[in-house]
Amino acid sequence: MLLWALIVGLSFPAVGLMSEGLPPLLLTAMRFTIASLALWPLVRRAPAFRPSRQGLVLYVLMGLCTAGFFGAMFWAAHRATALSMSTLYVSVPLLAYGLGRLFGVERRAGGLLAILALGAGGALALAWAGKAGQAGGLQLGAGETAFFLGCLGSALYPVLTKWGLARGWLPDGAGVRTFWSLVVGAVLVGLMGLAAEAPRALAAMTVSDILLVAYLGVFSSGVTYWLMQRGTGALTPGAVTAYTYLVPFVSVVLVVVGEPERMGWQWVPGSLMVVLAIALLLRRPVDPPATPAAPRRCAASS
Repeated sequence: MLLWALIVGLSFPAVGLMSEGLPPLLLTAMRFTIASLALWPLVRRAPAFRPSRQGLVLYVLMGLCTAGFFGAMFWAAHRATALSMSTLYVSVPLLAYGLGRLFGVERRAGGLLAILALGAGGALALAWAGKAGQAGGLQLGAGETAFFLGCLGSALYPVLTKWGLARGWLPDGAGVRTFWSLVVGAVLVGLMGLAAEAPRALAAMTVSDILLVAYLGVFSSGVTYWLMQRGTGALTPGAVTAYTYLVPFVSVVLVVVGEPERMGWQWVPGSLMVVLAIALLLRRPVDPPATPAAPRRCAASS
């Protein structure tokens, strides 16, 4: 999950390098397709590769979650700063914890909730530091609103995964789960893109745009969702998504490296809070998830 946080943190500036005017939904479908093709040789002979009927329904819902998040990410790329987007992303752990409680896959854990609050406070402090000296302070614009809705879908993704694993509707292999959710997501978001956007706009893509989409497809989509699936198999949704608190910290490091003149004391409190939250999370014993009892039927159904 530490590697996951690093890749996600690097993806926000990468998205901002894309040319303006490109269709975000179709770009997202391209990302998912590239990620699926990269995973195909690794999972096609895996046990329980073919999904059950119940599993297919869950994959559709999970595909919608990923499609919503990445579609919002592309759309907001030129309407919100990379630091603002990565900071909004810190709402995901608290949302995942609450949704996990609602679905019965997250136990009541005051210690975890305190860690989530500490990390969220640190991320917000980094946001204030990033906005220092700018008129208007933190504002909620159209880009930020759309991206927050995408974050809601991102929070629901591990909850649905944990819920499906508990009921035996999803296989144990993280690669298989990642592959099918991305395939379904590519189909769904591609259909939405064809209906709402102009495919001919893709002709404006430059070589650098194509390389960026390929990078984001393999790493920011394929690898990160495989890592999250691996983590979700062992941790609760709230604990898994808590590592998103490192994402704005990565963005801050990039800002400081690229613009060292911006380095100052205002970055220290938030950075320390985020690092402390992750350290406490790593030292915290893994609690068994509160999973509803259900027969494991995935292998038989497949």
